[in-house]
Amino acid sequence: MKPISSTVLNFKNISELMYYLQQPSPSHPLIALVNYDDVAVKPFSSQQKIAIDFYKISFKTSFTGQVKYGQGHYDFQGGGLAFLKPQQIVISSDDAGGYEGYSLYFHPDFIRNYPLAKVINQYGFFSYSVSEALFLSDKEQKVIDGLFESIASELNNNIDQYTQDVLVSQIDLLLNYSNRFYNRQFITRKVINNEMIAKLDNLLEDYFNKETALAQGLPSVQYLSEQLNVSPRYLSDMLRSTAGQNTQHYIHEKLISKAKDQLSTTDLSVSEIAYGLGFEHPQSFSKLFKTKTEQSPLKFRKSFD
Repeated sequence: MKPISSTVLNFKNISELMYYLQQPSPSHPLIALVNYDDVAVKPFSSQQKIAIDFYKISFKTSFTGQVKYGQGHYDFQGGGLAFLKPQQIVISSDDAGGYEGYSLYFHPDFIRNYPLAKVINQYGFFSYSVSEALFLSDKEQKVIDGLFESIASELNNNIDQYTQDVLVSQIDLLLNYSNRFYNRQFITRKVINNEMIAKLDNLLEDYFNKETALAQGLPSVQYLSEQLNVSPRYLSDMLRSTAGQNTQHYIHEKLISKAKDQLSTTDLSVSEIAYGLGFEHPQSFSKLFKTKTEQSPLKFRKSFD
């Protein structure tokens, strides 16, 4: 363990973390499962920034504390899952209730020679903030609880030549179920998602109308996600589930719609429109417009003559 800055504790391996938490050394150096309901752990200092060089999946069934991520908090009172990827920084809870439920830790080297290593980055929830955790229904919670019990059982067995294969397959199954349940969450939280899309539309409208684009360039996914207080990956996954396109494509659609309005109702030149929308070069605007509409901006304008 060492600080990666003056304020962030960085745990390079799982054994270091277990030692800090005053837990026994893991039976396998690259994977560990802690059931906080059964053991006492040494808590981190209040508001301590922490980073780990491995993956963490937290399963909370009766969590009453909060974990801060950026400007937001996540409260697990209803039970749920949260995911951390290597080097993602979190801030420790002020409440000892944060140490409840399961936490599964596994190092990238544990899955390196398995197909999972090639696809784990496709599980977008590892890039979500803690405030965007997966809320589980009672039925889903039973499924996840069963998977964690299976992992615990395997880790309690004597390690043999099949141990790693079994554990990796169990992690793979856990991630697939999480993917399914996140998709359900996007659907069941449709009202909330539609409100976020409405806020996104207003942000983009203001961005263009107040000439922010002229001063700052094209609106970025990072800028929009910060304004909405969500992670970029969560915003893209939510839009893909709700609107059928990721954030970048959504921005492009709004750009083209705005361009069509200006081409059909104003005398602004193509270059003026391009600069006003945030393009550094008019040629880039014309190329995107033709890709999206199959005609040039000038040809589109002439169709209104």
